[in-house]
Amino acid sequence: MPARISEAFTLRTYPYKEADLIVSFFTRDQGKMRGIARRARRPKSNFGSGLERLSQVNVHYYQREGMELVKLDSCELIHSQFGLASDYAAGVALDFFSEVTEQLLPAAEPNEKYFRLMMAVLEHLRAEPEKGLWTAVTYFSLWAVRLSGFLAHQRVSAESREIAEEMLRKGVGQLAVRPWTRETALDLRRSLIRSMEDHMERKLYTASVLETL
Repeated sequence: MPARISEAFTLRTYPYKEADLIVSFFTRDQGKMRGIARRARRPKSNFGSGLERLSQVNVHYYQREGMELVKLDSCELIHSQFGLASDYAAGVALDFFSEVTEQLLPAAEPNEKYFRLMMAVLEHLRAEPEKGLWTAVTYFSLWAVRLSGFLAHQRVSAESREIAEEMLRKGVGQLAVRPWTRETALDLRRSLIRSMEDHMERKLYTASVLETL
């Protein structure tokens, strides 16, 4: 079994047996993967906080040809989202990013642009956890749909169309300053989420939670 090291985002974990976890993670070089983290639920494991939601890590693993699950050995933390998780609204945004990524991306298909999108919106959210919330969620939704190849014309307000056009030209940290609230580009976000749900043929649980913020 060849050993690999990949930069990755932890998407979700599932309890497995007494002390293990099944981990869904998105790597820069291999795309979305799943693996078993042995003894990860024990106090002194090799994973620490690296398996927390959307932790950015260097993950060490073994990949056997023909096996669906890889064997995770350890994680080296690059960035934690712990500071964001303490804020309820930002925590919901993290859940949304994670759910969309896990459900939207195909397995084992590298997507460097999507990986950089995740890095950009998380950095923006860490810099401005309150002011940057709806900017990050809208920017992520728009680019997740575009990078997945099914961005169509959105029937939205003139303001939302202007915002979308700017977001497709600029990085999330380079957008014009505007008084963002939950209502800003709300019709655009709802349209993009419907597009994702139609494409996936399932509802996004976190989308309904976003509506309550």
